[in-house]
Amino acid sequence: MPPLITPDLVALDADLGADKTQVVRSLAALVAGAGRATTADALAEDALAREAQAATGLPGGIAIPHCRSAAVTEASLAFARLSPKVDFGAPDGPADLAFLIAAPAHGDADHLTLLTALARALVRPEFVESLRAAGSAEEVVRLVQDVVSPEPAPAAGATTGATSTTASGAATATDGAATDGAATAGAAAPAAAGGAGGAATSTARRSIVAVSACPTGIAHTYMAADKLRAAADQAGVDLHVETQGSSGSTPVDPAVIRSADAVIFAVDVGVKDRERFAGKPVVQSGTKRAINEPDAMIREALAAADDPQARRVPGAGAAGEAPAAAAAGRPSTASEIRRWLLTGVSYMIPFVAAGGLLIALGFLFGGYQIVLTDPDSAAGQSYALNWALNNSFLDLPTGNSTEELRFGLLGYLGAIFTVLGQAAFAFLVPALAGYIAYAIADRPGIAPGFVIGAVSVTVGAGFIGGLVGGILAGLVALWISRWKLPAGVRGLQPVVIIPLLATLISSGLMVAVLGRPLAAALEGLGNWLNGLSGTSAVLLGIILGLMMCFDLGGPVNKAAYLFATAGLASQTSGSLVIMATVMAAGMVPPLAMALSTAIRPRLYTPAERDNGKAAWLLGASFISEGAIPFAAADPLRVIPSMMLGGATTGAIVAASGIELRAPHGGVFVFFAISNFLVFLLAIAIGTVVGALAVTIAKSFGRPKAGTVPEDAVDLAHAHVAGQPAPVTQPART
Repeated sequence: MPPLITPDLVALDADLGADKTQVVRSLAALVAGAGRATTADALAEDALAREAQAATGLPGGIAIPHCRSAAVTEASLAFARLSPKVDFGAPDGPADLAFLIAAPAHGDADHLTLLTALARALVRPEFVESLRAAGSAEEVVRLVQDVVSPEPAPAAGATTGATSTTASGAATATDGAATDGAATAGAAAPAAAGGAGGAATSTARRSIVAVSACPTGIAHTYMAADKLRAAADQAGVDLHVETQGSSGSTPVDPAVIRSADAVIFAVDVGVKDRERFAGKPVVQSGTKRAINEPDAMIREALAAADDPQARRVPGAGAAGEAPAAAAAGRPSTASEIRRWLLTGVSYMIPFVAAGGLLIALGFLFGGYQIVLTDPDSAAGQSYALNWALNNSFLDLPTGNSTEELRFGLLGYLGAIFTVLGQAAFAFLVPALAGYIAYAIADRPGIAPGFVIGAVSVTVGAGFIGGLVGGILAGLVALWISRWKLPAGVRGLQPVVIIPLLATLISSGLMVAVLGRPLAAALEGLGNWLNGLSGTSAVLLGIILGLMMCFDLGGPVNKAAYLFATAGLASQTSGSLVIMATVMAAGMVPPLAMALSTAIRPRLYTPAERDNGKAAWLLGASFISEGAIPFAAADPLRVIPSMMLGGATTGAIVAASGIELRAPHGGVFVFFAISNFLVFLLAIAIGTVVGALAVTIAKSFGRPKAGTVPEDAVDLAHAHVAGQPAPVTQPART
């Protein structure tokens, strides 16, 4: 296997630029120059995109920008000893040592294991100091190779590796002798206590289990684990860590989990198989906090273990769990319903995005009239379907509304795009209902959910029927799944009995009972929307603008987006105005925060200023989540200001009657916006209003620099990824 680092990937005492962007680009150029990446620019962009999610500066003057990139052809390490130092967002100042960890998009396990071994070595002071003292590029290469590819251990070392695996879960033999020794001591303590009888119980070591995981799974995952191990060793605590990273994970033994006093989740993404830890006292934060404050997290976990009212991992109560804690772990009915609906919406959105953008492209190439009925079609088909099926793109259709059609090759392409988009849109309500039912009853709910969604469309109940029907199908499927059937037919329950009976009951109720009233409600809502004008339209625009900016991608934001996209399929004037209002208002928060960081940078931390630069593109692309890092750090000032800006934009767009025929894309779907210049003006006005509001709010009584959570960016990344946001526990003093 080729080495990860060679002398031509090392730069010593080099001036690579004044900021981290220049340093990353210079290191990417080293990788590309060594023939290990197709282009330096593509690698640098991927690394900087990862940097925008969370700063990679670490305490002690170290920076580890890293990424997986399709541009990387061979897993590589590029190293620079910087002179002068460059700020990478570490809490204690700029870095003089920078590693660019470049992994292929689909790297093999061996290379990823070596990359993570380096990341773990960077928490060892002696290794870092040896890099600072190295006199040549060849010496740096040797030092790195020693930690990523150590010499095979002697036979006696086999016991050490086995002990490490037993005591530390996912730890490997490369963790180092110190780690293994601590684990051995920790494993021996309970045995000694048991042998000494009851008198020894009071001296038994406390036990904690931990899970570490970061989005890339290369660096922060393993560094957080090692920092926690070292802190636990100093505190005299047994720590068993499960690293859910790129090189795989070995689950902690269930017996170890059962005997643990508390759990630490040092994660930027969701915890795999979280239910294993149900009922345990938990401390949770991002990996950055585990790296920067491991001692505090160990102390908090021990305090949580002694507190009967401490937050616990939700799920079935563990043995010995206090009744109050068990009740606190069960989600409320309202939160369960919200989870069901958001699951359906999250699975539905890809159908909306694909279908809506394809239809918008169909309009661009074929004209807006392409969805109308073709008078030359005996079957009453639309121009799009007639042209696509008959391959008649060179014919010029005749009829009353052909003046806005485009013919020839462009028209035929427009027809193809439109047919594909309409086919994708046909799954909108079935997918919504199907995955709501899936959230309730798991896989047995999918079939009855999809069927009742299709039935809702057939009877005219639309997306309202999909919402109601999905819940109904899921509850019926869940009820049937709990039947105690004879052993001989139990195997047929999930594949035959539940789909058949749940579909029959739920869809039968939709046809016979629910369909007509829901269809009437949907028709009335559509008529009201299409009749909106003047003051009513402005009020609706304000409401939608407030909803889009209230939680920046959360349930309220998603409810407004679902309301808009569900009506988009009808292509009526009122629904198109609502879609334009929702998209424009959703673009305001990232743009407003980007503008505020530009006009008053001293109000923001260096990491927030970097996020502000990225927020320009996120806002222009209609990604509201680009404002989450700012809202997480200072919600009371940021969120009301964003709501003010979003409401302003929403009111202007709705009052202007701007129509949008695409569900996503921001300014890049300009061809699907009826009055693009006014649309841009409305966004610009809302952006200025929001930026001024948040700048003024932050100028009075703003928090001191040290009180901004270090893992605010981690909160944002978890939210954009669709995972539960980490719960940051304050450090105790």
